[in-house]
Formats: sequence, C-alpha cells, structure tokens
Amino acid sequence: MHFLYFDPSIGAMIVQAVVAAVAGVVLFSKSFMFKIKSFLGLVKNDDDLFDDIDVKDSDIENNKAGDK
Repeated sequence: MHFLYFDPSIGAMIVQAVVAAVAGVVLFSKSFMFKIKSFLGLVKNDDDLFDDIDVKDSDIENNKAGDK
C-alpha cells in the first residue's frame, strides 16, 4: 500500500485552488448573466448619470462674466 503525505503547504495550496475556482465561477457567471440579461433587454439602462443636475448655459456664462 502507498500512503500519500499531505504537508501543510500542499493543504494550503489545495484550499487556495478551491477558493480561486469558486471565485472564478462566481465572477464568470455574473458577467455571463449580465450579458444574457442585456441581450434580452432586462437591464435598466443608466446612460446619463447626471440627469438630475440642471445646469443651464446661461448660468455658466453668468459665472464666467462675474469672474472677470
């Protein structure tokens, strides 16, 4: 009979490989599901993040004129 010897470094390497594999699967599936949802049109489109800020051109021109 042959017995395998696992020292602490091999055990840590196995744990690290398992954790990395799980993280890789989670991140890949998240990206893949986002692509599927966007293809089907189920993703809310946030093109302009600054829609709630109302800055008028006249306000900008007044500030420039007042600075001089």
